[in-house]
Amino acid sequence: MNANTLDDKIHDFMALKRIAVVGVSRDNRHHPAGNLIYRRLKSAGHDVFAVNPHMQSFDGDRCYPDLKAIPGGVEGVVVVTRPAVTEEVVRDCAAAGVQTVWMHASLAGGSSVSPAGVTYCREHGIGVIPGACPMMYGADADLGHRCMRWVMKLTGRLPA
Repeated sequence: MNANTLDDKIHDFMALKRIAVVGVSRDNRHHPAGNLIYRRLKSAGHDVFAVNPHMQSFDGDRCYPDLKAIPGGVEGVVVVTRPAVTEEVVRDCAAAGVQTVWMHASLAGGSSVSPAGVTYCREHGIGVIPGACPMMYGADADLGHRCMRWVMKLTGRLPA
C-alpha cells in the first residue's frame, strides 16, 4: 500500500479481494464489531476469512486459528482485538506476507489500535490504517456508520 491519504488507503484496502477478520466472536451481544465487519465485507463480495483460535466455525464458514492457516493467504487483515493482541497479529501478518492491516476503532472508544503495532507495520512495509471502521466507508455504508465517520472527521479522530 503506497497510498498517502486516508481516502487512498481506504480505497486500496476495499479493492482487496482476500481479507481476514481477526477477532470474530461467539459473543455477538458484547463483541459485535468483528462479526459485523466480517458480514459486511462478505456481502460486498470479498473472500473473507474468520480468524479466532478459540472457534472452529463462524456463520457456517471455517474459522482459522491464525493467518498462516488460511490456504492461499490473504492480502489484507482487519484487526478487531485488544491492542496487546494486535501487536501479535501484525507480527503474524509479516510472517504470512499480508500487505495491509486495518486496526479497528469505534466512535464509542473501543480500539484495536496499538502504537507499537503501527510502528511495526511501517517498519516492515505493511500498509496500515490505524483506526476508524471499514463499515464507515463504501456505497453500502449505513447511515449510522456514515454519521460516525462524519463525527470522527469533525473531532479529528480519523487516522492519518
